[in-house]
Amino acid sequence: MEQKPYITRSHDVHLDSEYSQWLTELIGRYRRAQIKAVVKVNSEKLLWNWQTGRDLVRRKAEEKWGSGIVEQLSLDLQAAFPNETGFGSRNLWYMKKWYLFYSTELHRLSGASTMQDKLFLHHVGAEFEDYSDQDKMPTLFGFVPWKHHVEIITKCKSIEEASFYLRLTVQESLSKQGLLNCIKANLYMEQGGALTNYKEKLPFPQAKLAQEITRGNYDFSFVNVPQEYSERDLEDALCNQMTRFLLELGNGFAFIGRQKELVVSGVSRRIDLLFYHIRLRSYIVLEIKVKPFDPSFAGQINFYVNAVDEILKTPEDNPTIGLLICSDMRETDVQLSFKGITTPLGVATYNNVQLEEIKRQLPTYDQLVERVKILEQEISESKG
Repeated sequence: MEQKPYITRSHDVHLDSEYSQWLTELIGRYRRAQIKAVVKVNSEKLLWNWQTGRDLVRRKAEEKWGSGIVEQLSLDLQAAFPNETGFGSRNLWYMKKWYLFYSTELHRLSGASTMQDKLFLHHVGAEFEDYSDQDKMPTLFGFVPWKHHVEIITKCKSIEEASFYLRLTVQESLSKQGLLNCIKANLYMEQGGALTNYKEKLPFPQAKLAQEITRGNYDFSFVNVPQEYSERDLEDALCNQMTRFLLELGNGFAFIGRQKELVVSGVSRRIDLLFYHIRLRSYIVLEIKVKPFDPSFAGQINFYVNAVDEILKTPEDNPTIGLLICSDMRETDVQLSFKGITTPLGVATYNNVQLEEIKRQLPTYDQLVERVKILEQEISESKG
C-alpha cells in the first residue's frame, strides 16, 4: 500500500484511506488551533499595550510622577520580566501614542449625534462603531502585529487612512515590509483616493465599496496617443486596450459601451464610456477629459448619471455613479462643484500616457540615394 503523507509506520497497525483522511483532518484542526493561539496571544499582548497607553494618558503619569516616569516604568518592568521583550521606554512611548492616535477622535464619536459623525464611523469601518468602553480595544487590532501598528500610527495622518492599512494587513496577510511598501506607494490614495461625495449620497455599504474601487489616479502608460491628442484620441486608445483598461479600473467592472446613446427629450446624448460594476450592482458613467477639471464638468456628468438612472436603471440596480477622469484637478474646485448636486460623483486624474513619435518629414538616406540616381538619369537624358 502506498504510504500517505505525514504517516510514519509503527508496529501492529493497519493503515487505510479512512485513517489517512482522519489524520489529515487532525493536522488541519491543530494548525488552525495554532493560528488561533497565536492570534489570541497577540491580541492579549496588544490589549496590555493598549491599556498601558491608556493608563499613561488617564493617570497623567508625567504630571504626577515626573517627566522621567516612562523611563522608570521601563526599568521596573524589565526587572520584573527579565526574559521578556517589549518593555523599552521607546516602546512604552509608542503605546501612549497608539492609544492617543485613536482614542481622542473615537471617544468623541462614540456618542455620535450628528449624521456627519455617524457617516464617518460607518466609513472608517464597523470595528470602530461601538467605542463606548475605552477599556476595550477595537477587535480588528488583535489581528495586526504590534510592529505593524507602530508603522501605521507613525506614517498615517488620519484614522480613516490607518483603518485602510489595518484592514489591508489582515486581508492580504502583509508582512511588515509588505505594509511599508504599500504605505510608500501611497496605496490609500491610489485605491479609494478619488475626490467623491459618495458618503453623503449613497447608503453606507455601497458608499464604502464605491470609495474603495475608485482610485485617486489612473496609470494610462499602456496607451499611445498623438503628441497633441484629443479626448477622442485618448478614448480610442483606451478602447483599443480595453482589457488592460479594465485591469487598471479594478475588479468588478464590466464594459457596456462607448459613446452610449441616450435620447432625452428627443435629443441624442452620448456618454463617453459606460460600465456596470458587478459588486456594486450599479452603472458607472465614466467621462474622460484631457484637460484640468472645470466646474462645468460636474454639471455635465451629473446630467448623464440622472439620465442613466431614468432610462437604463432597473429597480434591482443601485444608484448610478459618475466618475470623471481628467488630466489634473484642484481639490477646492471639485468640492465646491459638488455642492447642490444630488447624484454620487467622483473625480480622479490620469498620467503616464505614451506619446507617439513625430513622423519624420525628411527622406531617409536610401531615399536620397535613389533620388540622386533619378536626377542623374534625367540630366543624362536631357544632354543626350
